[in-house]
Amino acid sequence: MRVFVTGASGWIGSAVVDELLAAGHDVVGLARSDAAASAIEAKGARVRRGDLDDLDGIREGAASADAVIHLANKHDFLHPDVSNHAERSAVQTIGEALAGSGRPFLLASGLAGAVQGRAMTEDDRSPFHGPDSPRGGSENLALEFVDRGVHTVSVRFAPTVHGAGDHGFIAALVAVARDRGVAGYVGDGANRWPAVHRSDAATLTRLGLEKAAAGTLLHAVAEEGVSTREIAEAIGRGLGLPAASIDPQDVAEHFGWIGRFFALDIVASSARTQELLGWTPGGPTLLEDLDAGSYTGA
Repeated sequence: MRVFVTGASGWIGSAVVDELLAAGHDVVGLARSDAAASAIEAKGARVRRGDLDDLDGIREGAASADAVIHLANKHDFLHPDVSNHAERSAVQTIGEALAGSGRPFLLASGLAGAVQGRAMTEDDRSPFHGPDSPRGGSENLALEFVDRGVHTVSVRFAPTVHGAGDHGFIAALVAVARDRGVAGYVGDGANRWPAVHRSDAATLTRLGLEKAAAGTLLHAVAEEGVSTREIAEAIGRGLGLPAASIDPQDVAEHFGWIGRFFALDIVASSARTQELLGWTPGGPTLLEDLDAGSYTGA
């Protein structure tokens, strides 16, 4: 298939491009800079220049492809409304471009805040609707296009898609620990984060493109929930710093923007995804990556 990939030079996207090319697919990656374009071309993929604000370019890229994998996001955590509205506009544009075609449309979604008190499963629908909700309610918006002849599949990625070279949430926590001189966790540190290695996430995305039925919800989760205390202690080991509890009232001051995410308790199962796709995660665990120095340089 000719696959149009947004976020093709990003942390997850670059691994997905490698996976697609290795499987024999033809890839066109969206690139917003010369550096991104060069990185995509070096892999053997083609480039379409543009970004999430270039809706005409996104529409043309989607319309000319056999499938779309939408992984780009502005990730503006200080101004979430900017990210949410851009995400919704991009999903609306892609859905309209693919309407009536039956072509696959995979989009990145998340797990945070959807279910409380138990593990989230693939049966749980997102509670987020509308442009002002997390991710602009993009998952539910994309799924609405199933009735309009789009083969929508949502890939819900764990909050940490980890590995050497990651600059995401775990890297942000490491930076806070370096700055504060302590690897903090919130309260008793019993709240949890699911995790998946980048290589496993890329394989799942490719399998989802090739195998998942329209309307499927996939969980890119290898570990259902790693306690945030364990995460902090591993960061501390890598940096040679103590791990310590941070009072919930001091989370914003201590952690900054990452604090509101690190304080969440998120647990998610991928049992149905694994069975459906024949996907068996085999990459390092999050704590193994941390202890190997992937984030701390230890």
